[in-house]
Amino acid sequence: MKTVKAFIERGSDGTYGVYIDLEDNTLNYGIHGEGKSAKEALEDFKASYQQMKAFYNELGKKFVEAEFNYYYDLPSFLSYYSNILSLAGLERLTGINQGQLSHYATGYRKPSKKTVEKIEQKLHKFAEDIQQIAFI
Repeated sequence: MKTVKAFIERGSDGTYGVYIDLEDNTLNYGIHGEGKSAKEALEDFKASYQQMKAFYNELGKKFVEAEFNYYYDLPSFLSYYSNILSLAGLERLTGINQGQLSHYATGYRKPSKKTVEKIEQKLHKFAEDIQQIAFI
């Protein structure tokens, strides 16, 4: 099974899209997903994958199976995980003000590359810490 990058991004119209890396020629097909939320777009993307698989099967063509590594823009990440990670929690984790995070989530403001890297590093460190947890 091949591993392919898929990008989740918020569009200027407020909708979300998921698409595969157009520079990657691993797959012999293209798929994408759309939705009013990151979650909806991701579900549509996964449905498109299954539909394409069925279509290739119908035609008797070889279908390249794939796993996807998802890459989020910051508004899409904040939208997708908003029911798990509050802005208050993210502020405590990253040191970035809730108001600023809210502006990033809504697309009102765009974070600098340095800010995106800071958030990503803090989230990865938090994930490492969580991974160490063991209950007795």
